[in-house]
Amino acid sequence: MTTVAFWLPLMCYLQEVYMEWLIEVTGLPFDILILVLLAVAGAFAGFVDSIVGGGGLISVPAMLLTNLPPSMALGSNKLSSIFGAGSASITFLRNHMVDFSLVRKLLPFTFIGSMIGTLAVVSLPPLYVKPIIIVLLVCVTLFVVFKKDWGEINRTSAVAGKALYICMAFALGIGVYDGFIGPGTGTFLIMGFIFTGFDFLHASANAKILNFTSNLASLIVFFCLGHVNIKYGLATGVGQIIGAYLGSHLAIAKGSSLVRVVFLSVTTVMLLKLVYDYVSTL
Repeated sequence: MTTVAFWLPLMCYLQEVYMEWLIEVTGLPFDILILVLLAVAGAFAGFVDSIVGGGGLISVPAMLLTNLPPSMALGSNKLSSIFGAGSASITFLRNHMVDFSLVRKLLPFTFIGSMIGTLAVVSLPPLYVKPIIIVLLVCVTLFVVFKKDWGEINRTSAVAGKALYICMAFALGIGVYDGFIGPGTGTFLIMGFIFTGFDFLHASANAKILNFTSNLASLIVFFCLGHVNIKYGLATGVGQIIGAYLGSHLAIAKGSSLVRVVFLSVTTVMLLKLVYDYVSTL
């Protein structure tokens, strides 16, 4: 929720200053202009998210621009994320980038974890989790920077035994994280798959399937609680489909080297954002 607390005042200010100017320039009614802006933001979010995750850093602030209550903005964002994650997942599946024999074993754990996390978000402040996430991001980012070959070679053997159980526990934990905090879920999933032995590209593909699952589970909870604006969610979702299609195809064309660069960029931005959120609450 600290993400919401940071962006809400800024979004309100931007809306007050720029919305009248945009209406005058475009000639569009306010309601239509909002939908167009959400679709554009969704396209950018879907593009980034389909490669390394982190699209929520774009789409959640865009939702807050509409003056939705924070919980409604988060729920509506889950609806739009379904479209982006689904579009990228289909692309990766069609290009045989997904280790489905492993992913299908992890899906139930991610689904259950996300539902638990979404229900828990109303009772436990994310403040206690943020320091752990910050330390983890710092360690992984430095590891990727200095270990140039990490995530360049894809594993050829199946994940089994102890490694499989660790993956199941990780899938459950990341599902809880997605429902509880959200932004960066795809990025953390990629980290997990790379540690398992996948290269950046295949890790991104596997992560997107689990990310779609966690978004779906969280959306079900938000929808049952009445915290989803379908119109805004669908508008952003249309943009996410386009952005995710372009992003996933670019990732496949350029390979792990591109994913590595974007991964480092997104984790750096996410790290700065999390540190700001945490410090501002002290």
